[in-house]
Amino acid sequence: MGFRCGIVGLPNVGKSTLFNALTETAAAQAANYPFCTIEPNVGNVAVPDPRLNKLAEIASSQKIIETQLGFVDIAGLVRGASKGEGLGNQFLGNIREVDAVVHVLRCFENGDVTHVEGKVDPIADAETVETELMLADLESLEKRVPNYIKKGQQGDKESKIAASVLGQALELLREGKPARLTMPKDDEEKRVFSQAQLLTAKPVLYVCNVNEEDAAHGNELSARVFEKARAEGAEAVVVSAAIEAEIATMPPEDRGEFLAELGLEETGLARVITAGYKLLHLLTFFTVGPKEARAWTVHTGATAPEAAGEIHSDFEKGFIRAETIAYDDYVTLGGEARAREGGKLRAEGKSYVVHDGDVMHFLHS
Repeated sequence: MGFRCGIVGLPNVGKSTLFNALTETAAAQAANYPFCTIEPNVGNVAVPDPRLNKLAEIASSQKIIETQLGFVDIAGLVRGASKGEGLGNQFLGNIREVDAVVHVLRCFENGDVTHVEGKVDPIADAETVETELMLADLESLEKRVPNYIKKGQQGDKESKIAASVLGQALELLREGKPARLTMPKDDEEKRVFSQAQLLTAKPVLYVCNVNEEDAAHGNELSARVFEKARAEGAEAVVVSAAIEAEIATMPPEDRGEFLAELGLEETGLARVITAGYKLLHLLTFFTVGPKEARAWTVHTGATAPEAAGEIHSDFEKGFIRAETIAYDDYVTLGGEARAREGGKLRAEGKSYVVHDGDVMHFLHS
């Protein structure tokens, strides 16, 4: 299951610098002028999880394989993108393909780095991008909803559902509110709403890009962004893209000391990934053995057969049962054999809902 977060924002806010640091590559060109990122760069990032290392230690696993989250560096947006200004059409097309939006906001002053709007105001920047996305959704739904209403009145069931849920989204957009505030009333409406691929329906994570001295606690500008995120039910984190870029070039053994000197307990990468995981309502389960210890990602609420399908589609089709041990039990008892002896290994059927940290072994036909 590939989960992808699109990194967006106005030009020169630090998107490409952050992307480079996140993926520890130089795939995206970071330059001090608009539109330096033309094609969206894609990088997969390992999700840090100390539980995986502990499981591997207990099982004497030869290999450790983390689960991953994808990041897409998308071209900078400018005012008028919904009408095709700048690289607007390409921007809007790229963002439709991601699961969540990581919105990088400039929360630092630097006279050497130009700002496309001529001033540093992260709230105004966020509203510029959100407005362009809402305008694009508004134009799309104003064309589609009347057709759904007409077909629904003629007896088409699917169109009637679309007219109801997308009509609600259209009213929100006309009020200047994002489509993600729409409340589908059942699974059918949720499916239709999801298929509409509305830009403002995607969950948002605000990344406040600050100077090095503000990396630990943020500043007045980032505080305003956190307030905005709380009001919207979104997530927000503070990151110094400059620090992350420096960390990316260091040997792993030197990073802890460097972070401690800056008053940081973990990298911005870890904070962004953790927030992205939370934003997408994801959880991790593990498979553990002598050959490898591996983390896997599923949506919260996934059943055991769906989790098995993440490993191989045949496992889901031929699912018989899952042998499951809670992470704490696996660690406390010292592995699978002792967990089995202690009655902590459970046989679960098709209706079992996976819990975060489950250590699982699947039996299939």
